[in-house]
Amino acid sequence: MALEQKYQALLQEAQQRQLPDVQGIRLCFQTLSLASAIDRDCAALLAPYGLSEGRFVLLFLLNAASEGLAPNVLAEQAGVTRATVTGLLDGLERDALIERKADASDRRALRICLTRKGKQVTKKVFDQHSRWIAGLFGNLSAPERKQLTALLDKVAANLGVSS
Repeated sequence: MALEQKYQALLQEAQQRQLPDVQGIRLCFQTLSLASAIDRDCAALLAPYGLSEGRFVLLFLLNAASEGLAPNVLAEQAGVTRATVTGLLDGLERDALIERKADASDRRALRICLTRKGKQVTKKVFDQHSRWIAGLFGNLSAPERKQLTALLDKVAANLGVSS
């Protein structure tokens, strides 16, 4: 896999300085380049629908919640701040993909629900996105996927991240 230009330059510098474990540095840069390529492709797939990754995540969460969700619950589940979720919801509401409704049990509270248009867009985007993700790993056999998972878990453990 080709490294992004910035990582190629950094790797060349590491090689010139004869830093220890240049191969490890290369693996890190290769992983970052792959993640960046995945992010770019994902953004390109979502853009025709006026969606960012953050907006897509909220639609995904709302699609799974037939009764809607409170904004603070959405923020928590999406791993973003309440201020961020408010901005994302404002955009989704402007595009008529969600609506804010008073909670039936507490009229002071809000529930966020998908609109009919939101449900239609969500279905179309999810179907396309699922096929795209499946295609990313489609050429890996089951044992290779298991091995990749184990290797990624080992690297993540060095960061104190669990899967």
